[in-house]
Amino acid sequence: MSRPLIVEHNLETNEIDEREMNDAEYATYLKDKANFESLQEKKEEAEAAKAAAKAKLEALGLSLNDLKALGLG
Repeated sequence: MSRPLIVEHNLETNEIDEREMNDAEYATYLKDKANFESLQEKKEEAEAAKAAAKAKLEALGLSLNDLKALGLG
């Protein structure tokens, strides 16, 4: 697999250079990608937990407004 490309644009000469990422850039890229994917998973888990909590409240006959009225929301 080839590495992602870095595009550099020299505004003075209007030259555009494309090159593959070097080792340091690629390591940072992989670390950032892993962090992003981890955050996405946490976000999805939080959304699923929120939906489950809402379903439980509805099963009990409560709404989010009821929780706010009780000082819990």
